[in-house]
Amino acid sequence: MTKPVLYTCARSRGLRATWAAEESGVDVDLKILPFPPRYLAPEYLAINPLGTVPTLVDGDSRMTESCAIAHYLASKDGPSDLVIAPGERDYAEYCDFTYHADATITFPQTVYMRFVLFEKDKGLQDAGHAYAKWYWKRLVKVEQRLEGREYLCGDRFTVADICVGYALILSDSVGLDEGVPESLKAYRERLTARDGYQRALAREEAGRLALEAVR
Repeated sequence: MTKPVLYTCARSRGLRATWAAEESGVDVDLKILPFPPRYLAPEYLAINPLGTVPTLVDGDSRMTESCAIAHYLASKDGPSDLVIAPGERDYAEYCDFTYHADATITFPQTVYMRFVLFEKDKGLQDAGHAYAKWYWKRLVKVEQRLEGREYLCGDRFTVADICVGYALILSDSVGLDEGVPESLKAYRERLTARDGYQRALAREEAGRLALEAVR
């Protein structure tokens, strides 16, 4: 059986998918691309015309949303502790936080990154900083949910934690930790201490170094 192929850039939001694969034991063929792939790997547009990462190719199926890919990888081979099943307590919350992670939390981060870190010469830094404040305010839902809890749903680590956790990991790497509550920093430390996360990070880094060696 052909294994799924995961195209991503190291430490991009595709890390959600790599992490989910490691946690669930799904063997993926990991393809690390240069960033941004739409310019540095134009052949990738034949796989994903958006030029975004990640992309998962599994047989005839193609997926381009990181949280959806993480959920798919964790559940494709049957029931998993990484997924809250229909009828199980916190199923609604699991769905909500898994979607909330990208639509509400990561979105303002990407606007900040574009206008403050990547397009500094276009006079849009004020907009970027405004979105940083928006991001910090949107963390209140996660902060309140974790009061008295170690994980978001079902009293266990799930894909919802992977998806939300990545946004907090991104905060640290792009200079947005100033407005992150200490309780969420502690939550991030719990998540990133997991063996599955460490394996995913190491695998992406190995792919990045191998790519640089041949470029």
